[in-house]
Amino acid sequence: MLKRIIAIIVMIALAVILIINVTDLNKKESGPNLVDVTGDTSVKGVSIVSPNAKFLNEGELAPDFEVPMIDGERIKLSNLKGKKVLVNFWATWCPPCKEEMPELQRFYEEYGDQIKIIAINATGSERNEQAVRNFLEENDYTFPVGIDKDNKITDQYLAMTIPTSYFIGSDGVIQVPRHVGPMTYDFMVDMLNSLN
Repeated sequence: MLKRIIAIIVMIALAVILIINVTDLNKKESGPNLVDVTGDTSVKGVSIVSPNAKFLNEGELAPDFEVPMIDGERIKLSNLKGKKVLVNFWATWCPPCKEEMPELQRFYEEYGDQIKIIAINATGSERNEQAVRNFLEENDYTFPVGIDKDNKITDQYLAMTIPTSYFIGSDGVIQVPRHVGPMTYDFMVDMLNSLN
């Protein structure tokens, strides 16, 4: 009998705690997050980045990397010195990336002989590499795609929000500020024309 009374008291106490917590949640105002965690209010989407994170900036030498390409080749950024380069970070599950892809394909078809495009897939965030291949085939995308299996390059370039793009001049230096969010064809043409 004593055990039954204790069990009832515990159940009542838990019910009271639950009611108090639900009531407190309902009292709190809901609304927009007033804290800009991206540092760039024009960006579609959100990212949380450590305040101590050091982004790659205009005027800095682009960090070297070597990436396996979806076609089996390997590309090393430092081997492209003397060429203009667009490094773009993306994923198949990313809506802004999907918005950008047709624009990137058009840009590649028109200007692929003037600028080396390396569209680095954040493969570590994908279901698997085959999902990336399927996505490219289904959409007839033919621009060069790198496979970042462990997201090492994505992390190296602090691509916390995707798509993120860097335009690198023939001197290997990032020549314009990084672009976060989907790019348009016209924007890419303007950036190409601004590179040396």
